Amino acid sequence: MKLTFEGLEVLDAIDRKGSFSAAAIALHRVRSTVSYSVQKMEEDLGFVIFRREGRRAVLTPAGELLLQQGRELLSSADRILESAHQLNSGWESSINIAIDTVWDIDQFYPIIAQFQQLQSGVEVNVSEEVMGGSLEALFEGRADIVIGGPPPVMSMKGYKFDVIMRATWQFVVAEDHPLISKKMPLTEDDIKPYLAIIISDSSKSSPIRAHRNFDHQLKLRVPTMQHKISAIVQGLGIGFLPTHKIHAQLDAGELVPLAIDMDAPDTSQYCSWKVNNKGRALRWFVDKILAAASET
Repeated sequence: MKLTFEGLEVLDAIDRKGSFSAAAIALHRVRSTVSYSVQKMEEDLGFVIFRREGRRAVLTPAGELLLQQGRELLSSADRILESAHQLNSGWESSINIAIDTVWDIDQFYPIIAQFQQLQSGVEVNVSEEVMGGSLEALFEGRADIVIGGPPPVMSMKGYKFDVIMRATWQFVVAEDHPLISKKMPLTEDDIKPYLAIIISDSSKSSPIRAHRNFDHQLKLRVPTMQHKISAIVQGLGIGFLPTHKIHAQLDAGELVPLAIDMDAPDTSQYCSWKVNNKGRALRWFVDKILAAASET
């Protein structure tokens, strides 16, 4: 092969150190070896890499392009070797964790803090998903673990689903909303004239899910649970919210729970992952998540 990593390392050292002599010292070689490496590359590639300007060797435009893109190759090679070393030790190079918007992220940050203390070198990427988007992220490989997501829509071989909490839901409005003056429990006819705040399912290709809203009711769709809470607090509309996410707003009187003449059943929230993923980071996180859930 005409282009070698060793040759690129020589070019990089010459450019960083400013001369062939300084590059030779940095590479623990003699100057003649560095000069020969450059000469051989020029012969093999068929163009001049350096030109002389007095005592200085200056990169030609072709040499500059070769060095610039060669450095990208060197960086990629370093990342490949790092990933291979980590895989050999059992640790993944990175792990992607999707948090369903129903889940309280504050419960997860202490677990991340514990993981960082291991100094494993694993990069942790956290994203937020909604309803069917959580499962889709897992099935399509965008997430290695889903926390707080819904149950599988069918029996899914190769995936594990463990219940980590049951969410209770309350129908709530802002503290000065007109529905507060209505006779309780509220009926569907009482509720339908008011704007429903709905969280958009983050699915890209799976069937879109929607819960706890009425047909022919005007809706405002928002991206996350926190957006929905804020919209209802500000009186933009009404909706169902999980109790564990709104303790502060209920205590402050910013949200008022109202009785309705229909069920708002509890929902199970799951931790899910791919069974054949044997990475140490995935196993560590799953064990910690399940242990934390058993303590609540």
